[in-house]
Amino acid sequence: MPMGIRLGLCQMRVTPDKQENLRRAESCLRQAAAQGANLALLPEMFNCPYENACFPVYGEPAGGETWQFLSGMARELGIYLAGGSVPEIEGEAIYNTCYLFSPQGEELARHRKVHLFDIDVPGGQRFMESDTLTAGSQITVVDTALGKLGLAICFDIRFAEFFRVMGDLGAQLILVPAAFNMTTGPLHWDLAFRMRALDQQCFVAGCSPARDRSASYVAYGHSLVCNPWGEILTDCGEGEAVRVVDLDLGDLARYRAQIPILSGRRTDLYRTKQQT
Repeated sequence: MPMGIRLGLCQMRVTPDKQENLRRAESCLRQAAAQGANLALLPEMFNCPYENACFPVYGEPAGGETWQFLSGMARELGIYLAGGSVPEIEGEAIYNTCYLFSPQGEELARHRKVHLFDIDVPGGQRFMESDTLTAGSQITVVDTALGKLGLAICFDIRFAEFFRVMGDLGAQLILVPAAFNMTTGPLHWDLAFRMRALDQQCFVAGCSPARDRSASYVAYGHSLVCNPWGEILTDCGEGEAVRVVDLDLGDLARYRAQIPILSGRRTDLYRTKQQT
């Protein structure tokens, strides 16, 4: 039987100084562990500003400085650690990557953001991740002593089919480092996380950078955890915060029995003519 999950959300401010960002992450992780967290989640692009120009400059290969930092913190604190996301360099490509580490500091998974954030909202914001980043091509669900954990990154959450496959693979908690902005955040942040939790009848957690109004990309903040009923169990607000939330995966069977979405699916109908 999986043990209970005590999830620590680490909503930290991200600065142009990588070493300062690592120090802030360390402080947040220590606070979460001190409150009994056995799993911690950091924000998207927690070691550098969320700017295309920064990704090649701050990028590192797997096994680099930030990877070593995350592995070492997981091992020292004895926790599972979803290391937000960082720019990962492999050959000529740069990926937006989330590493998952075991309490022994071993890399259990590496999720590369599948859906790149290319938006152009009239009167809002234009951002093209594909100018710099390469899309990943894998769906990531990992079996751990805590339960089955899924990984996604920010824009991935808008794709219900993507989460449906994670659900089919047995994901019980899906961890999503993310950085919605001040155009999309107020309208879509809560809605997207609550709907993915409802769709898959699982827990979904999102961790954002804290809001910094002086940054070129202003993150919405409001890191949160949603349960399968669509309820928000915690919301970190806009500033720096560490929140620890207890999740009982045993609740999943109860939620799924009350509203039989998963067992009631009509997969015989869910194809367009082009897909048959």
